[in-house]
Amino acid sequence: MSSVGIKSYAYCLNHVPEIGLRYGSTPFTEREEKGESEFLASLPSHVQSWEKAASYAPNLTYIGALSYDEFEAAKTPWIENYLPEPKRYGKYGEIMPEDEFLGLMTLCDVFDLVWLEKSFGESVKAKLLKDPIMTEAIVARLKGLHELAEIEAEVKDKKARALYFGGKVVGCVRSGHSVDDCLFAYVLMENLACKAGGVLALLHLIKNAGIKPEDIDFVIECSEEGAGDMNQRAGGNFAKAVAEIAGCLNASGVDVRGFCAGPVNAIIAGASQVAAGARKNCVVLAGGAIPKLYMNSRDHAKKNLPALEDCLGNFAVLLVPDDGTNPVIRLDALGKHSVGAGASPQAITSALTYEPLALIGLSFKDVDKFAAELQIPEITLPAGAGDVPLANAKMIAALAVMKKSIEKADMDAFIKARGTIGFAHTQGHIPSGVPFIGIACDSIRAGHMKRAMIIGKGSLFLARLTNLADGGSFIIEASSGGSSGGSVTKEDVKALILEALSEIAGKLA
Repeated sequence: MSSVGIKSYAYCLNHVPEIGLRYGSTPFTEREEKGESEFLASLPSHVQSWEKAASYAPNLTYIGALSYDEFEAAKTPWIENYLPEPKRYGKYGEIMPEDEFLGLMTLCDVFDLVWLEKSFGESVKAKLLKDPIMTEAIVARLKGLHELAEIEAEVKDKKARALYFGGKVVGCVRSGHSVDDCLFAYVLMENLACKAGGVLALLHLIKNAGIKPEDIDFVIECSEEGAGDMNQRAGGNFAKAVAEIAGCLNASGVDVRGFCAGPVNAIIAGASQVAAGARKNCVVLAGGAIPKLYMNSRDHAKKNLPALEDCLGNFAVLLVPDDGTNPVIRLDALGKHSVGAGASPQAITSALTYEPLALIGLSFKDVDKFAAELQIPEITLPAGAGDVPLANAKMIAALAVMKKSIEKADMDAFIKARGTIGFAHTQGHIPSGVPFIGIACDSIRAGHMKRAMIIGKGSLFLARLTNLADGGSFIIEASSGGSSGGSVTKEDVKALILEALSEIAGKLA
């Protein structure tokens, strides 16, 4: 089988400004090193309300409350042109408010690590029950309700990390060990938030796909967190932990890591298992990363702009055998950034775009959209990182000129038509191509697009193990009519037997 179907997808955001103010890497490091500095004193005045976040065009595009065409036509700058009314839900998922997300973290906790204040916890329970993807059985897992004095004592005496809402302490995340820094409260908070985001995306995916949790037989999680203890620092399994809460009783799972290139590699891994017949319904998902919240907030505050990095991003994609009805991933044209490819932008772009296209005889003009790093430019531009999606589109266009696919005079038109505008939060793995999967599949189903390329890039040097970069890519297109080889079904065997018997009968006659 050279192709695998994409049946459904979900994209959600968790609006968590108070977690970001205290535990995003930039504010957290500033507070640890300098105490309550001038920057930290000014940052709260730049925070967006949930209403603003749920009226912001890139956020609404991410959850499918705004179509990509509408997003392209939206008036810019987006921070000066919020949509008239906030929208919590879109066709792909939702933007969950922070109080409910704290409740979601609590119900995802199975080791009594998250404590919520009693009255706050009860109010959150009532709100979660109104979410259309929640069930009473899931919300009933929300326990760990305590008196505020107990919570404050944990924070003061036992190295717990406080949780806030409305500027007040409403809970805490407790430490899991006295000396193992892998199990300190800060790290456990990161991991539980990542797990909770994955659960939210998976529940929306189950609803969007019209399947039962029991129908899923494998989950691959591809965030940037690592769960474990001092004996194996990232040996944990977010995938099965997420599947457990969502009720996927027949699923197993595993984690795939690769920094920003993780999701593309995970989807290729999942698609390969489906193509081999090893899995039938394989979900690839990821939760968000607390450290990336307010990562560029120093520059935003300095320039008197809204601090936009206030959301944890998450997603889930359902991969199934190609039955001719769903858009497909082509497994005969996968891009990869090999060890010997080189680290120049040209070498990386060639490895991830030109080379996989050349494998199957296609040119740059055969791809309607190239979706690489989809960071919101209003986040990255003030921080000096430029418009990342635009920069990628320019590199692809330049390579297309070098390979004589287009003329130099056509570069601007190519960039406008085939590049993408960023609408994803700077969560590392989240912007790397995957937010466009839903848009591409919907456009292919509607006949408005023929083919898209999803591109992921990773910064392996961040781990201090190698100076190499990483990357992968795959093509999405309409199905050509189902399986073209690989695993053989019972129906295939029956058809072959009948064909052979018919041929023998014809010869005997």
